[in-house]
Amino acid sequence: MRAALVFTLFALAPSAGAADPKPLEFKLTFDKAVLDVPFTGRVYVTFRAGSASPPSGLNWFAPEPGLAKDVKNWKPGEPLTIGAKDIAFPKPLADLKPGKYYVCAVMDRDRGGIDFLSSPGNVHAKTVQLDLDPKATGTVELKLDQVVKPREFKETETVKLVEIESKKLTAFHKKPTTMRAGVVLPPSFGKEPDRKYPVVYEVTGFGGNHFAAFGAATRKAWDVAGTEMIWVVLDGNCRLGHHVFADSANNGPVGTALVEELIPALEKKYRGSGVRFTTGHSSGGWSSLWLQVAYPDTFAGCWSTAPDPSDFRDFQLVNIYKDANIYADTSGKLRELSRPTTRGQTLTYKAFCAMEDYMTRGGQLGSFDAVFSPRGADGKPLPLWDHATGAIDPKVAKEWERYDIRLKLTREWKTLGPKLAGKLHVFCGDEDTFYLDGAARLLKRSLADLKSDAVVEMFPKRHHGNLVDAALRKRMNEEMAAAARKAGRSAP
Repeated sequence: MRAALVFTLFALAPSAGAADPKPLEFKLTFDKAVLDVPFTGRVYVTFRAGSASPPSGLNWFAPEPGLAKDVKNWKPGEPLTIGAKDIAFPKPLADLKPGKYYVCAVMDRDRGGIDFLSSPGNVHAKTVQLDLDPKATGTVELKLDQVVKPREFKETETVKLVEIESKKLTAFHKKPTTMRAGVVLPPSFGKEPDRKYPVVYEVTGFGGNHFAAFGAATRKAWDVAGTEMIWVVLDGNCRLGHHVFADSANNGPVGTALVEELIPALEKKYRGSGVRFTTGHSSGGWSSLWLQVAYPDTFAGCWSTAPDPSDFRDFQLVNIYKDANIYADTSGKLRELSRPTTRGQTLTYKAFCAMEDYMTRGGQLGSFDAVFSPRGADGKPLPLWDHATGAIDPKVAKEWERYDIRLKLTREWKTLGPKLAGKLHVFCGDEDTFYLDGAARLLKRSLADLKSDAVVEMFPKRHHGNLVDAALRKRMNEEMAAAARKAGRSAP
């Protein structure tokens, strides 16, 4: 879910019938009223065919074309030209198919939001629809005079916003840093002021956030198989992607901040009983599993669906400890990052990485480096692989071991085993869209070898998008309710 922007049309296009057609280029200026200091960072010009929607993120399977330029001390009112000599994605500007496009220019101020295009605080031009021909359109002038505003969280009687400044994250980032969550309250909450409730903490998948609490309220998430619980949707977004609530050298102590700061504040305000469960899908599935394993005494059960790789011996078909290259196998064939869609589309590591290099931040693969890798001398996460060649750095792979959930369980089972009894539930389709089923199978095997009672179940002919249906949701709710009753602390 991304902040909505409102655009109107504006541009100064070349006059019709120009005698000497010139190649397409863009002349940008930004208004002092929206930013009164010079800008250093990346500037984008985006092209979107057939859609007037504001630019936000990129379509993974069919990324929209665009241009980019890194600038230093670009001053208000000063013209900036972007054209064929600048960064182009996914192909050179000369290869842009002539036609109508919705065009916008954006400067990424990188102020904390996940989206390199529509993060709050970014400055952008008003969108305009133009006929573009890379060989003949000439100069298009765009004025960046708009600011992306944060999306407003409009509370209701049953959906509330909890937002706190985390002292731990503020100290790490050396600037005020907040944590937030959407809270869905059961109908009895306002009627029984002394009642306490079990709490479910849901972590959304990549790109999702706490606004998903409104959807959870619509589906009556608080009704967990007849047991009323408070349902909390956490915001796992950060400027480098999804921090998955794992303490890291790049994102800071987000897991510790959740457990020691946000949860106590939230449960004090909304009367949590002390019984807590985690759940989530995809990156949220990894988050929920990590939180249960990393904080076994804090949470009473985890229901993780289609988690990101929990065993790095199968990191979406790549064994990061043994394979030499993430882009291609030993025969030189490009490695796939996804199974073919119904349209036959598929992702490869090489193409996906090129897209994220264009974005510079906020991408799915980049978020793995941000969580699992040490910080480099330049202040950025050390990449697991060389982005030019795809060669995997074994030293960085070694550092990733501490976030390999299978390894953590194996190495610490003597301590973790008793604390995790009856708490681990992992579900994955055996045809997962992003090949996450391989790691889930390895995790299942490892837990069986440890004599764990963990449930790791593979669902035949299910993929990433259709795994969680009404039947699985009902089953998970029934298991959560049973776990709450077993704890002996559920609401009457």
